[in-house]
Amino acid sequence: MRRPARAPQRTCVACRQVRPKAELLRVVRTPAGEVLVDETGKSSGRGAYVCRSRECAQRAVGQKKLARALGVVVGSDVLECVVGLLE
Repeated sequence: MRRPARAPQRTCVACRQVRPKAELLRVVRTPAGEVLVDETGKSSGRGAYVCRSRECAQRAVGQKKLARALGVVVGSDVLECVVGLLE
């Protein structure tokens, strides 16, 4: 008898809570070096996950946790894009 498939788990870079991948927002550094919000979760590049809350998004950018996870400088334009998707 087969076990049911498990939902993939990911950790928010801001609050460090483990949640199902579908509940988090993925921010990706593309091979070209630009930072984008990946709504599909399938873009190629280095990814980091953030909870779908304004507090986590602000903490991830403000405390440079997102920049550390992606290995590049993340500007406030990424924060605006994330907050825009949350609303």
